Amino acid sequence: MQSLNSIAVFGLGKLGSCIAATLAAREFNITGVDIDAEKVRRVNAGEPPVEEPLLAETIRKGRGRLRATTDVREAQDTDASFYIPPSPSLLDGSFSSEFLLRAMQPMARAIRATGKTGHLFVVNSTTTPGAMRNVILPTLEHETGWTCGREFGLCYNPEFIALGNVIRGLLEPDMVLIGESDAASGERLADLYRRYNTNRPHMARMSLTSAELTKISVNSYITMKISFTNQLRLIAGSFPDANIHDILAAIGSDSRIGSKFLRSGLSYGGPCFPRDNRLVAYTARQRGLEAPLAEATDRLNESTKDSLVEQVLSLTSPGDTVVILGMAYRPDTYIVEESAGLFLAQHLKQRGCRLLVHDYQAKPDNSPSLIEFENLDSPDALLQHSKISVVVICCPWPQYSRTLLPPDAKLIDPWGIRRFCSPAG
Repeated sequence: MQSLNSIAVFGLGKLGSCIAATLAAREFNITGVDIDAEKVRRVNAGEPPVEEPLLAETIRKGRGRLRATTDVREAQDTDASFYIPPSPSLLDGSFSSEFLLRAMQPMARAIRATGKTGHLFVVNSTTTPGAMRNVILPTLEHETGWTCGREFGLCYNPEFIALGNVIRGLLEPDMVLIGESDAASGERLADLYRRYNTNRPHMARMSLTSAELTKISVNSYITMKISFTNQLRLIAGSFPDANIHDILAAIGSDSRIGSKFLRSGLSYGGPCFPRDNRLVAYTARQRGLEAPLAEATDRLNESTKDSLVEQVLSLTSPGDTVVILGMAYRPDTYIVEESAGLFLAQHLKQRGCRLLVHDYQAKPDNSPSLIEFENLDSPDALLQHSKISVVVICCPWPQYSRTLLPPDAKLIDPWGIRRFCSPAG
């Protein structure tokens, strides 16, 4: 078996740059490929091309083994190529393979031109179930003129990471998911992970389509768990003596359920959870089936956002000032995609409220959606503003547990992060 030692990473975005950096830090020789010349320049200068904790240090650690380019031909002699381009959602809930194919086709042609067989193509971006077998594999065979499983291999290898914790998530995963075109290709990739991971994760090897279904089903199950907590929070909130935090702590102590993602809060968001759950429903429809749990999970998630808007409006009048603390979809990242804070701010502004917003990482310069709001440099500035009607904690940054709030403002804290604060703060 030929070991994988030199890797090309296509796409140096939030995930791809971290994959490239961690592989280099673990002593693999890495060529990053991206159409964005500025990202390439930054990587070659030893700088992170995107914001992510620990990325700068990791790039420095592996700098002698990491280089970047915009020219696919500079990557053609590698043992394997990883692909992490965008995979945008389409209106029907499926994922587009357009950018994935744009990245893979030139590399396939370049490898064909060298005549070098044995290359392993690894897709890390989420794909619609069936796309690997019915779209990606035939395309690679067409571009190379070779047979998959004989002259080259193909694996589907999505990551289970959270933005803000990508480096650790890559190096210490619970599971490595490998969809393989053939057993030899899967073993080569598994061998890479045994050298790459700093823990001993479960290696889940299976067919390409099984892995595609596994990826979206993991996230769909987690979103179902989150929506369950929101459903229960709304029910408990209708009783004067029910405490959702006590209830969920008790439920989570049951080993059949567990406490992960069983926390009172708000809607889930970000680039993966909402899309992957909708993709489960789409996949079922394509097979003539239904996925009522996935569909109900999505509906409840949207209704959770609407309920928060109505709760704030019930406490305000047009023109009142509302403060939203936490605009990112989760702590330790600046991403506001489908976040509760952004949804609330947009809808309250439409209803005539004045908005003051704050986040520890999401700012107008990295999250343009925030440009339309009055952004606070620090939550400490709240005390300088008079006549604040409501303060809503939408993202549970732990620092907000100590933020001093205007004494007359009503507080909405679905996460319960201020439960144990003293009255002074």
